[in-house]
Amino acid sequence: MTDEPLNATVSQRAVLFGYDDRILVVRRASDGGWELPGGRLDADESTVEGLRREVREETGLDVAIRRPIYTTSWRNDRGNGRYGVYYYCLAEGDGVTLSDEHTEYEWLTPSAAAERLSETQGSAVTRATELREP
Repeated sequence: MTDEPLNATVSQRAVLFGYDDRILVVRRASDGGWELPGGRLDADESTVEGLRREVREETGLDVAIRRPIYTTSWRNDRGNGRYGVYYYCLAEGDGVTLSDEHTEYEWLTPSAAAERLSETQGSAVTRATELREP
């Protein structure tokens, strides 16, 4: 770790609660890994606009974004800086239509979602569950 500021792109992910308090996870077409829906923020959009756009593009769902709940930073395999911001969100509907970026989806219990995802994304799920509105 250095003291230099990280020049990075911003990636946003939705910890997206749907029916029966289950969380949506999607399988990447590129490598078969599981992730929370979301993606990079475009330079000309707000954080809310960007996350709504990404979730809609990847799943066809509209979302109610409640609040940011988890942040992280890292360098990817190519040495590029990344900021990750995770949001507690509620699905507005349950009819998922996947984009070509993903091959399948599941609505999982929070504990099953945390196990299925990377350690970082699992931590975001745990945090969202702790902050879950009644």
